[in-house]
Amino acid sequence: MKVSLCMIVKNEEEVLSRCLDSVKAFTDEIVIVDTGSTDGTRKIAADYTDRVFSFTWIDDFAAARNYAFSQATGDYLLWLDADDFVSPDNAKKFLALRERLADEQPDMVFLPYDTAFDANGNPASTFYRERIVKRTAGFRFVGRVHECIPPRGKIVFSEARVRHLGSKKERGARNLNIYRKWAGEEALGARDLFYYGRELYYHRLYVEAAAVLENMLEGEGWYVNKIEACRILSYCRREQKDWNGALDALTQSFRYGEPRATILCEIARLYQEKERWREAAFWYESALLCRDHAAEGDFEEPVCRALVPMLELVCCYHAIGDRDRTKFWHEKTRKRFPDHPSVVYNEEFFRSTGLLTP
Repeated sequence: MKVSLCMIVKNEEEVLSRCLDSVKAFTDEIVIVDTGSTDGTRKIAADYTDRVFSFTWIDDFAAARNYAFSQATGDYLLWLDADDFVSPDNAKKFLALRERLADEQPDMVFLPYDTAFDANGNPASTFYRERIVKRTAGFRFVGRVHECIPPRGKIVFSEARVRHLGSKKERGARNLNIYRKWAGEEALGARDLFYYGRELYYHRLYVEAAAVLENMLEGEGWYVNKIEACRILSYCRREQKDWNGALDALTQSFRYGEPRATILCEIARLYQEKERWREAAFWYESALLCRDHAAEGDFEEPVCRALVPMLELVCCYHAIGDRDRTKFWHEKTRKRFPDHPSVVYNEEFFRSTGLLTP
């Protein structure tokens, strides 16, 4: 059994070696498709593989990735971006996964994708992506930007993680421009409307972003994307000073699935803005009860199920003047996150004010 790594690249000389060095131990073939590099990317790629191809860029990520798939010969195809990385401990998990592929012969494998990190390098945002597919099953990417592979067949999940470390390369308005052009040519589906609205939000086009997200929420669509669309819509309305509208957007998410900690923390923040501390505390305590939904494809932020609500509960009860509850939540937070800067600061502050005794 052979595993082929398939990548599309453009001007990635800063990060390409880091990525390829991290996957050498568990891949048999490397296929790199260059979409128009003007730096040393192709030379670096040639140091790792003779399977380097050119593809004329047509503002379509799926087309480029499908071309990379078409050049691979492995039994299974793994896709990565140049600014992704597999840590040594996860490389060992990939080696174990190879044995599982041989034994179970799945059609598709989902892996956790860590896309943001805290000060200690721990994942702060994680979601599962379709990462490995059987070549003979004929999988293809869809979507000109924020492309994906529609799942089907026998699907398994693994804990071999991929880390998205990013690069210094400026993305600019590339994705937004692709969406604008695409939307001018045809009606976008629910998933693409979601990502289009998110791109508009990232570019601070709040009115336009809200309109696109509202359109997406009115139609059919994957419940995970709808829940996240509600969160982004709330940000847009918040930027427009529409507090009630922001709250409505967040509570609308309850129509689509079990409450998420990210949503509940945002509701709590809205009440904090109004200094409605008891309501804020209620929603933060509720966030602590939420499950991890990363395996469903959620844009999971583990800090919203632990650190964030615990710290904010200390603040809320201190603002209320409830010394017992303030002390209770501070001590719980200190036991779990003793070295976090905010916890250390709170410890010193409460000792100076007499809430805590030496």
